[in-house]
Amino acid sequence: MTEADEPIELPRGIALAWGVAANPQRGPKREMSVERIVDAAVELADSEGLAAVSMAAVAKRLGFTPMSLYRYVSAKDDLLLLMQEEATGLPPEEVRDVEGWRAKLEVLYRAQAGIFTRHPWVLSIPITGMPVTPASSAWIEAGLAALEGTGLDADERMAVALLTTGLARWNGLVLAGYAAQSHDTGLTPDEIAVREHALLDAVVSADSHPQLRDAIDSGVIMSERDPFRFGLDRALDGVEAYISRLAEGGERSAPIFTEEDDEGALLADKRYRDARRAVRDAQRALAAARKQERQAAREARERLARKN
Repeated sequence: MTEADEPIELPRGIALAWGVAANPQRGPKREMSVERIVDAAVELADSEGLAAVSMAAVAKRLGFTPMSLYRYVSAKDDLLLLMQEEATGLPPEEVRDVEGWRAKLEVLYRAQAGIFTRHPWVLSIPITGMPVTPASSAWIEAGLAALEGTGLDADERMAVALLTTGLARWNGLVLAGYAAQSHDTGLTPDEIAVREHALLDAVVSADSHPQLRDAIDSGVIMSERDPFRFGLDRALDGVEAYISRLAEGGERSAPIFTEEDDEGALLADKRYRDARRAVRDAQRALAAARKQERQAAREARERLARKN
C-alpha cells in the first residue's frame, strides 16, 4: 500500500464538525460541550465582532477557565471553523419546493446573502480552500443538485454554483459595510444614501468624470433598484443562454487558466487540452476505484468477522 492509499487523518476542527472527533477524557463534561462553546463564540461575534472572540473571552462568557475549553476545542482556528459552520447552517428547505434550476439558485443566493447580513463577521474569516465541513458541503450539494439535468458537466455545474455563492458574498460584504456604518453613525440607510449623494455631488465634475456625473444627476445613488439582483439576473441569463446553446448542439466553452502565460499558450492547443482532460478523467476514475476498493475491503472484513 502506497502513502496515497493510506486513509487521511482529519484535522481536529474538521473532525469536530463532522462529529467524528474523540471526546475529551477529562473536564466538566455535563456543563461543557463543543456545542456550548461554539454557541457562546457565535453570540460574542454577533454582538461584538470577530475581533472580540478569543478562547479567554469565550471561557469567561461560559464561566470556565480557558484550559477547560482547550480540552474540547484545541485551537482558535478550529473554533473559527466551527463558528462559521454554525452560522452557515443548512440550505433552506424552500430550495426543494421551487421548480427549475434558476429559481433554486435564486433561493440559495437570497439565503446565503442573508447569512452574511445576520453574521457579518463570517466575511472576515479568510477563504483558504474548498470547505470540508457538513454545512458548507450541503450548500455546494444544493447548488450542484439545482443544476442537475441542465446539460452542464461537473466542472460547469461547480462553476455556476460558485458564481452564485460569490455574488451572494459580494452582496453580503457591501450590505455588512453599510450596516456597520449605520451602527457607528446612527444614520439610517436612507440617510447614508443622502450623505453619499451630497459628498459625490460636491467633488465629481462633468469635466473629470462625465459618466459618473451623469449617473449622479440621474439619481443612481438614491435609486431603490437592487444592483446586486440585477447582476445575478444577468449572470443567470448568461448561464441560461449557454445551456440553450448546449441543447442545440453547440460546443462547450474551453476552460481558461491564468496561472502562467505559457500555460495559457499551451491551452490554446486542442491536443494539449484533450490530454489535460484525459488526465483529470483518469484521476477521477482512480479515486472512484480506490473508494470501491476500500468499500470492498470493509465488506470483506465484516464477512470474516461474522464467520469467526
